[in-house]
Amino acid sequence: MAKKSILNKKSLNFLEKYLNNAAPTGYEWEGQKIWMDYLEPYVDEFITDTYGTAVGVINPKAKYKVVIEGHADEISWYVNYITDDGLIYVIRNGGSDHQIATSKRVNIHTKKGIVKGVFGWPAIHTRKGAKEQAPTLENICIDVGCTTKDEVLKLGVHVGCVITYPDEFFVLNKNKFVCRALDNRMGGFMIAEVARLLKENKKKLPFGLYITNSVQEEIGLRGAEMITHTIKPNVAIVTDVCHDTTTPMIEKKTQGETKIGAGPVISYAPAIQNRLRELLIDTAEDKKIPFQRMASSRATGTDTDAFAYSNGGVASALISLPLRYMHTTVEMVHREDVEHVIELIYESLLNIKSGETFSYFEK
Repeated sequence: MAKKSILNKKSLNFLEKYLNNAAPTGYEWEGQKIWMDYLEPYVDEFITDTYGTAVGVINPKAKYKVVIEGHADEISWYVNYITDDGLIYVIRNGGSDHQIATSKRVNIHTKKGIVKGVFGWPAIHTRKGAKEQAPTLENICIDVGCTTKDEVLKLGVHVGCVITYPDEFFVLNKNKFVCRALDNRMGGFMIAEVARLLKENKKKLPFGLYITNSVQEEIGLRGAEMITHTIKPNVAIVTDVCHDTTTPMIEKKTQGETKIGAGPVISYAPAIQNRLRELLIDTAEDKKIPFQRMASSRATGTDTDAFAYSNGGVASALISLPLRYMHTTVEMVHREDVEHVIELIYESLLNIKSGETFSYFEK
């Protein structure tokens, strides 16, 4: 008999609404409102901070605190310069890929509302021979249909306006979720689903659970860096995405081998607390949840690093969702991996004991 899906119609409707909403780094609040509205029935209270990180709390009076975390922001662009001819040059807000920009539609966010535009590119007929240029930050520009700078300014567009792609959620071949910003709003979605399952299954935790949707990960883990000092957790289980390295042009010898459809990815790195990681692995093996392994040199590059090295050291671990085509508008994940990450976090929480230090020196 096929295993019953963790996801239901309500959760999938939330996922689509949450993904389709723009939440660029520094401007995450509308997405956070959608996330909090969905999470509200499953938590006791919320914490928010100055920059927009949102935390749903279960058992807020408990002294022992466990965080499960994802990040809410997506990569984007800023308007950097407007030419006299009405063309717009940009700089990155996060790790936006200049090579995919050309011929993409964009939304420029202004006080007057969304202004539509396109990243234009010279026709193939005009690009010849060895002198053909590749897209760079210096030569890609946005056309909003204006012929002067004054026209652009009258639309409400100015230096500092943030720019996002409008590409929306769809399902490919029944079980592949595709959208921009799966990195890492899938994380916010998965931790919200953990909270839903705990409530629906009437599970009582012996500790405070802090379901944390951090901001500003894409520009240096900043939201997690701030909120960990507010929460002061004992344990942090972070979820983010990692690369499917089985697609073309990726070298497995340097990137390792992880792929969509093969299960959550459990990381090895200095920031990963080894005993907490082994709890995740033991849980996966006990519950027959498929999983993969990944090693990171020095840093994980995720919010795990911010939690691990805060407050004198927080026992932290990372569960990654394998993803294809990171930082493009067609990021892709496998539905079964999403469900298995949710299941692994949920079951691991049930195996954590209040007061557990995960110390190497305990008898």
